[in-house]
Amino acid sequence: MWSWVLHRVTGVAIFFFLLVHVLDTALIRLSPEAYDAVIGTYKNPIMGLGEVALVAAIVYHAFNGLRIIAVDLWPWATRHQRQLWWGVLGLWAVTTLGFAARHIPIVFSQLGGGH
Repeated sequence: MWSWVLHRVTGVAIFFFLLVHVLDTALIRLSPEAYDAVIGTYKNPIMGLGEVALVAAIVYHAFNGLRIIAVDLWPWATRHQRQLWWGVLGLWAVTTLGFAARHIPIVFSQLGGGH
């Protein structure tokens, strides 16, 4: 049940991110100044942590989607879907922690004005 809930929640979160991304990118056609202002608001540590959450959602959704495909296509995967889900969680944790370990220092290094 939790894999189903998490798959739906991450799918909706990714959809809303893509919607906002398309809308803020479309601003460049209307007003480059408005686009620059909106993009400027994204350059803060809260949004940096949001990027980690976005990557975590995408990674979980992708790995769990592959698990769902395997369960739908192969009988052995249906018999081992619990183990496959734990594998998804393991891959998700390793990937997300690896990204966060690289990304968070970059986000917080820019607090002092450095690039």
